[in-house]
Amino acid sequence: MRYTQMFIPTLKQSPADAEVISHQLMIRAGMIRQLASGVYSILPLGQRVLKKVEQIIREEMNAIGGLEMFLPSIQPAELWKESGRWDFYGKELLRLNDRHDREFCYGPTHEEVITDIVRRDVKSYKQLPLLMYQIQTKFRDEVRPRFGIMRGREFTMKDAYSFHADEKSTRKTYEDMKRAYANIFTRCGLDFKMVEADSGTIGGSFSHEFMVLADSGEDAVGFCDHCDYASNLEKAELKPAAASPAPDSTGTPTEVSTPGKKTIDEVAGFLGTGPEQIVKTLVFEYEDGLVAALVRGDRQLNLIKLKNHLGCDWLNPADEKTIADKTGYPVGFLGPVGLDLKIYVDHEVGRMHDFVTGANKPDTHLTGVQLHRDITITEMLDLREVIAGDLCPRCENGHYQIRRGIEVGHIFILGTKYSKALKANFLDPNGKEQPFVMGCYGIGVGRTAAAAIEQNHDEKGIVWPPSLAPFQVSVIPVNQNAEPVKEAAEKIYKMLIDQGIEALLDDRKDRLGAKLKDAELTGIPVHIVIGPKNLEAGNLEVKFRKTGESRSLPFPGGLDDLVTMIKAL
Repeated sequence: MRYTQMFIPTLKQSPADAEVISHQLMIRAGMIRQLASGVYSILPLGQRVLKKVEQIIREEMNAIGGLEMFLPSIQPAELWKESGRWDFYGKELLRLNDRHDREFCYGPTHEEVITDIVRRDVKSYKQLPLLMYQIQTKFRDEVRPRFGIMRGREFTMKDAYSFHADEKSTRKTYEDMKRAYANIFTRCGLDFKMVEADSGTIGGSFSHEFMVLADSGEDAVGFCDHCDYASNLEKAELKPAAASPAPDSTGTPTEVSTPGKKTIDEVAGFLGTGPEQIVKTLVFEYEDGLVAALVRGDRQLNLIKLKNHLGCDWLNPADEKTIADKTGYPVGFLGPVGLDLKIYVDHEVGRMHDFVTGANKPDTHLTGVQLHRDITITEMLDLREVIAGDLCPRCENGHYQIRRGIEVGHIFILGTKYSKALKANFLDPNGKEQPFVMGCYGIGVGRTAAAAIEQNHDEKGIVWPPSLAPFQVSVIPVNQNAEPVKEAAEKIYKMLIDQGIEALLDDRKDRLGAKLKDAELTGIPVHIVIGPKNLEAGNLEVKFRKTGESRSLPFPGGLDDLVTMIKAL
């Protein structure tokens, strides 16, 4: 391709609203342009990158027996009401009505649609397992779209769905998918972790996320420094520790006046103790009422862990009025002693003695509290958020490290959640109807490209992994008007194209500096610079974007070596 035939509107400055480097560089490199909040046009250079990602995905999906299809983006409300997600999904679901006032949504995902297809046409266990995928545009009405195509409202996604006769078959496909995803992100040149994850609004019993490690990541990832265990912090487990034996004590907690001291730091400072000797009492509201949870004062409760343990659809911190109305106790001085709620206790609290809690009366706390003597607990479990240095739950010698990560893929075992709701059944070998066991597997195409930039850039611009670069080589004549230079550039360009190498000939009449800056900004891996002085000396200059290395090759005698070098790269 010739530069003068391409549309690459590069910019010298980053737009003010671009928060992360991938957003800045994709706009500056002429790859994307914003149309509306969270909605982007993909320009030709950006489209070439996304197509590279898609091709890698297709090859790996096909290798494990995936069947590509294409499903409608507009979905009827009836399907979503059947599954129960029409009301549950919330405002992220873009709803619309057609001219006949029938309700539809713009699909954020396609579990309902694919299940409807299979329930109509797959009747026997002999037709299973079945794995189908698509690469298609989705829409989720994010409350705060940001980071360019990394977290837009409209985005391209590969979503795959599998249907099975039993759990064993589902697990096999799940393992196949884990390997395929690892191949995809390795081929994309990414440093990533496969982490255990919560299933979220998709539902299901088992899931993993694929996280690209980057400081700009929205999610925190905990992983062991000794073994291969990794998890997002919502799911990260802590090694259970046995409760310490309680000291012999027949006493009672002591009330201490703490006027106006409500926060952990205020109480600790006033009593001359550390936050680690205080126990927080946190109250949450869910569909069955109120529930309390206890964690150490210097720790944070993991809401997802508690929600999953309760098996509830929603769980929110209770507001002050609700707590006061339901318990009769003041917020800020609430404590577990005498509290008439189910009380769930983090394992770490089980190792504490003579600790401080609220006294359930204004401006008062209790000291000398003993867990089993003074508090009626419902259950002790892992409730707190992991921090760096915590012991790994899966090995004896490891400790947690915490890094930021960008989620680029997520795989789930859904079980029978959707097949039961949509009455999608098949006949087993005994002729009995059974619900399909399902899995679903997603990759964000744009997110993968953006994540590659977050990991591969410098002060000059993008440094694409060769597998994702929009072009492999940029041929840059120093002076397009000099006939020998122009002829040499054309010869090299044609030779590269004939060898199947994607080359961009910068045939603009701009100065060399401008051409080199654009080549560096857009991240093309190899730059071949052709100047009159080098030609007179019988040489070409070859520059490598990633390392900054520059080599001189004989011209035309070194062209075969040049092709070999580029193909090896």
